[in-house]
Amino acid sequence: MSLRAQVTNNGAVLLGDSVACDAFCEDRPLRIVTHAHADHLGGLRKSLRCCQKVLMTKATRDLAETLNVSLKLRGSSVETLEYGETLEIGDEKLTLHKADHILGAAQVLVENAGGIRICYSGDFRIDDTPVVQCDVLVVEATYGSPSCRRKFNVDIRELLVDMIEKRLRGGTVYVFGYHGKMQEVMQLLRNADVAVPFVMPERVYEVTKVCQQYGMNLGCLALSDNPDGRELLEGNLPCVAFYHMNSRGHVGFKNARITVSGWEFNTPCRQIGDREYLVALSDHSDFDGLIEYVKRSGAKQVITDNYRVSHGVVLAKEIHRRLGISAVPMPQTAGQTTL
Repeated sequence: MSLRAQVTNNGAVLLGDSVACDAFCEDRPLRIVTHAHADHLGGLRKSLRCCQKVLMTKATRDLAETLNVSLKLRGSSVETLEYGETLEIGDEKLTLHKADHILGAAQVLVENAGGIRICYSGDFRIDDTPVVQCDVLVVEATYGSPSCRRKFNVDIRELLVDMIEKRLRGGTVYVFGYHGKMQEVMQLLRNADVAVPFVMPERVYEVTKVCQQYGMNLGCLALSDNPDGRELLEGNLPCVAFYHMNSRGHVGFKNARITVSGWEFNTPCRQIGDREYLVALSDHSDFDGLIEYVKRSGAKQVITDNYRVSHGVVLAKEIHRRLGISAVPMPQTAGQTTL
């Protein structure tokens, strides 16, 4: 069986004969956006101009438009597809499957006329991601090194909620994270009956409103620039202020501060400042989760995505060593050998 997938030098994940995912490819008529994070939107404007179709879930479309206000995703070239819905392209069949990552995230399955099943995992967390059975698998490699393991004997979500609840007794708590993960924290707090207002700048507010429209339980929201939001923050009243990771150096220095990041493997929570903590909440599988997905997929050939985070080389070697499956990182770097 010849390899039916690849990752190009500009990050396009090619599946079968017709599909390019998460970057532009000039000879593929169909572009798929697996989710709304920036590293998966590469060349999207060019895809909108040149591709026959640009496909994504409705939630991904709405989030991508919110995060990139100049994007126009309501034109005739854009089509939304629900999880489990199949689209035929020539003699190939395309299906999107849910990925536990951010709202709207999808895995992509292409099945050709010969019955060969080619899957791209996109970014995922294995906890609530259905494993797609396939012959050829392109898998993300964000935490693809054996050093990227989270063997904590605590529930990270419970720990985070407890930390925030205790610090709310002293006033406002600032939480820093990326789009999607911030809204996950909001929902964790609401599900734990934390009823204080959530305060945030406009961009975070707009993303949060989209998440509410798709059923996330996020409760009372306030804009940080509006009178209600300013009163809460300036008065150091009990509320949770959500700011993008890029704002860590600008706000909340007199308050309790919590950063949520997957790049923490030694401890579930680490103090990084006078009143500042880093909590190991991730929206990606760790190394063990990646290996488990490959194993359960039944794939006979694996490509590791070596474009977005360069653990693809290590992950490919570990898949071959541990599972005996042919695995290669793409794109390849100079002097790199394949298995």
